[in-house]
Amino acid sequence: MELIQDNPYSKITIKKICQTAEISRSTFYLHFDSINDVLNAVLDDAIMTTSTDYFSINDFSVDYLKENESLIPACQRVGSSAKYRKLLLDPDLTEYIVGRIMVHERDRVVPAIQKKTGLSKEDAETLFLYTLHGSFAVNRANHFWKNDQWYHDVQLLNKFTLNGYRALK
Repeated sequence: MELIQDNPYSKITIKKICQTAEISRSTFYLHFDSINDVLNAVLDDAIMTTSTDYFSINDFSVDYLKENESLIPACQRVGSSAKYRKLLLDPDLTEYIVGRIMVHERDRVVPAIQKKTGLSKEDAETLFLYTLHGSFAVNRANHFWKNDQWYHDVQLLNKFTLNGYRALK
């Protein structure tokens, strides 16, 4: 995480990681097979699963969202940590990060979408992909800063998404 603050991911090497962590290459390889394994460990640590209670939100007010952070989607919660913000803003990693969030969230969110909408698994996965990519894009546009514009955008996205789910039922 220290290296990503000053370097794009594409410029980080195993050598730099070992120097920064003050470990040898052999120690690195005892724990990881590649730089991508390190990235996966960092992302896995960052990603918290989305509560299925997200689908029962009826109050989209800023105060409610501030008090119920666990109800907002993963990419919105991960970005709230300054520790991960530079990583999330690295343009070379967008698809990779979205893919990692997808792996973590799919088994929890797709069945919740199915329950909320009555859609098939395939259709629920399509909506999941759409909302995940869209949510990530809007969060990136806001630089993952939780300011008034971000809360406005989250309210708008939540209303749009959840009302869309209701319309499909």
